[in-house]
Amino acid sequence: MPVDKPAPVDHPVHPHIRARWSPVAFDVRPVEPEKLRSLFEAARWASSSFNEQPWRFVVGVKGQGDTFERILSTLGEANAAWAQHAPVLVISVAKLSFTRNGNSNRHAWHDVGQAAASLAIQATELGLRVHQMAGFNPAKARTELGIPDDYEPVTAIVIGYPGDGSLLPETTRARDDGARQRRPMAQIVFGGTWEQPPAWLA
Repeated sequence: MPVDKPAPVDHPVHPHIRARWSPVAFDVRPVEPEKLRSLFEAARWASSSFNEQPWRFVVGVKGQGDTFERILSTLGEANAAWAQHAPVLVISVAKLSFTRNGNSNRHAWHDVGQAAASLAIQATELGLRVHQMAGFNPAKARTELGIPDDYEPVTAIVIGYPGDGSLLPETTRARDDGARQRRPMAQIVFGGTWEQPPAWLA
């Protein structure tokens, strides 16, 4: 099982961006409180529309109360099978309206994603791994965690140290063993016309 799997980039990027990836094998080792504080400090300083900071995080640390188990109960069966071994589970949440005027904030999910990305990069700096997933039940998360109506559960997040995955089912292990892939840049970056790469990309 790979512990490190740097991205095969085509152009230079920061080493933490290359190193960041989303494994399914996590060690049972607890995450130190100071490292958790560092992760969410990184999330806190993400950029957002009108500085609204619409991100919220419900954090469950294994062995500290029942929040971990309540978050685990919202995960899909396949995700719960491996996520249960990690020490920290999180639900990210978006505030759907602007605090300043009550208007709908159509950028809230985007901004929550920016905060989660900052968290993931900081985790890489600290030797941790983060796996974000859509495979959870938002309605159950709302009920289990008391999330108000003006807030929307966005993703479930697993945080921990990388594990060897030897106890994971073969189909799950294959997710970690597979090659990392991305679409070519020409398929995602366009010039003045849709799907036409810019001249500088040549």
